[in-house]
Formats: sequence, C-alpha cells, structure tokens
Amino acid sequence: MTVAAVREHKARLLVRFAGVETTETALRFAGARMFAAKDLFRLGPDEFLDEDLVGCRLFDPSGTDLGKVDAIEHYAQDLLVVGNARVPLVRAFVKHIDIGARRIEVDLPLGLLDEREAEEG
Repeated sequence: MTVAAVREHKARLLVRFAGVETTETALRFAGARMFAAKDLFRLGPDEFLDEDLVGCRLFDPSGTDLGKVDAIEHYAQDLLVVGNARVPLVRAFVKHIDIGARRIEVDLPLGLLDEREAEEG
C-alpha cells in the first residue's frame, strides 16, 4: 500500500492510502497492523524508534548503571520501562541518548527507580 497522506489527530496518526477513497473501503483496514521497513523512516535529532531504545542501559550522573530498558510505553507521556519502574522520557530526566553505545544518561529524582530510596531520603 502507498501512503497518500498522514496527519495527527487527538494524539493519533490518521493515514490515508492511495486507492482507498471511501469510508467503506477504509473500514476494511480498521484495527490492522501496518509495518514499514526501518530504513524508510527519517528521524530527526532526538527522535528514536522504540526498538532502538529497548536494551539500552541507563546511567546516572556518577556513571552508575541503573538498569536496562525493557520496553517503551506510550501514554500521555512516553515512558522507559526499567524493571518495575517507569521513567518519563523527558529532557528534565533524560540528559543524553547514545544509541550506538546503547547508553542513556539520566538524572532522576530520588526514589523514581526504587521506592525504598524515596522512603529513606
């Protein structure tokens, strides 16, 4: 299928495909999973695919390894899943991402990864 247009609407992407001109025809694709080759994506600076972030290690400012990114979750805010914790993917916490080195440098508030730290702090 060939993408004819894409636009964002209410935090979702609306995609129009060439040759799909009616609502009835489009409904046949509702809920379908669409895939594209990774090399077709053109990412800007500070843009990453989920699969690039999964498996990266998190490090604090002192260089301590805080764990591995197990998954990415998308809600109102994108989250890095590290063990049982969720790290908001925001500049306030995520200082640098080096996909080649599989390294994410973070500066997290006390207790974000370990609730016991928050209680002790």
